Amino acid sequence: MELMSPLDSVFLTIESREHPMHVGGLQLFEPPEGSGPEFAREIRDTLVTNRDFQPTFRKHPAWTFGGIPNLAWTYDDPDDVDIDYHVRRSALPTPGRVRELLELTSRWHSGLLDRHRPLWEAHFVEGLSDGRFAVYSKFHHSLIDGVSALRLMQRTLSPDPDDADMKAIWDLPRRRREAKKSKRPGLSDLVGAVGTYTSSTWSLARAALLEQQLTLPFAAPRTMFNVPIGGARRVAAQSWAIDRLKAIKTAAGVTFNDVILGMCSGALRYYLQDEHALPDSPLIAMVPVSMRSEEEADAGGNQVGALLCNLATHVDDPAQRLETISASMRGNKKVFSELPRLQAYALSAALIGPLGFSALPGFASAAPPPFNIVISNVPGPREPMYWGGARLDGNYPLSIALDGQALNITMVNNADNIDFGLVGCRRSVPHLQRLLGHLETSLKDLERSVGA
Repeated sequence: MELMSPLDSVFLTIESREHPMHVGGLQLFEPPEGSGPEFAREIRDTLVTNRDFQPTFRKHPAWTFGGIPNLAWTYDDPDDVDIDYHVRRSALPTPGRVRELLELTSRWHSGLLDRHRPLWEAHFVEGLSDGRFAVYSKFHHSLIDGVSALRLMQRTLSPDPDDADMKAIWDLPRRRREAKKSKRPGLSDLVGAVGTYTSSTWSLARAALLEQQLTLPFAAPRTMFNVPIGGARRVAAQSWAIDRLKAIKTAAGVTFNDVILGMCSGALRYYLQDEHALPDSPLIAMVPVSMRSEEEADAGGNQVGALLCNLATHVDDPAQRLETISASMRGNKKVFSELPRLQAYALSAALIGPLGFSALPGFASAAPPPFNIVISNVPGPREPMYWGGARLDGNYPLSIALDGQALNITMVNNADNIDFGLVGCRRSVPHLQRLLGHLETSLKDLERSVGA
């Protein structure tokens, strides 16, 4: 057995039937020209012959001392991993549209992973009327985070359409990373950490009270998204051409991520208007951001912080909304840029920390929301990618809904497209698929308003 990290234990402890704590992804593939209808089955059958599993794909929670859960991991022997359970084959009902695929994915994304087995699944889906096939996969957040899962998936792909090598996600070689040797923290390190957090708290207060540039938690209005949720999920997914968003970026003089937030802001405004639930004050989004310097652009590891953004959903004019969003992001990034790295991480923790209280009974109902929605933009492949010759057409990340956060929007770039994955509580966020139409309408509004 191996002791769990405290964070892994938290993800397992707060999970319930109403709160599945796995991340997922839906990939759409176009089979190579000349391949037959059995191509997807042949890929799956080839992969399941590979019984070499990296440790991550063999572990699940152990019962410590005969009955205490969520303290340690246990590892199954490779021969004991039931590959036919973990890698399944399914077919869509007629007429085999993407709509049926998303409905099936919604059901899979709602179900809990079996804790008596390694905490992951992959589903090969055939029967799409256009000849494509899909793969839906999910991993418990205690096992791996969403960004790492996407990176693993990308490592199974190749930019060469003639590369017939089939890589299994559970048998990828580990990358060698150079790491600086570190010593165990002593008393002086602990004192330094306390000083850092104290300094960070002062920086937070100074920014909020004097500079007034930082968006703080609990300034968000209560919306239909900020309620206790049930266990059933609905997912929606669609792709947009990156060139459309880049044209808006150039015309408006904002960042690419500003355009994404503006697109989401307009869509949320339309959706809430349809539901007669648009608040008078603006929605606030939690936005993960890279904290790398220019010199660290190609460095490994995770260097991500989080800030809060004013989505300006109370503003009718799309160009003005985009300007407000851009100003909010610039102001918040400026505060972060003036802090030492460790203080910036501490400030990120202070901004998103209230989300951890969502597991407490009654918190989502009684407390004001720290923010209204999480909107994440995850890096993806910048060129067309292939899996055994099949082209990756769509790569849709599917994240987690929580009490008080009934809707999540995540996107990833995929060659010339940006692929949006939406996850919502089926009860609290009705007609989730309408948000896809509103995203397109919002994008057209931005194009007209800035002359792109």
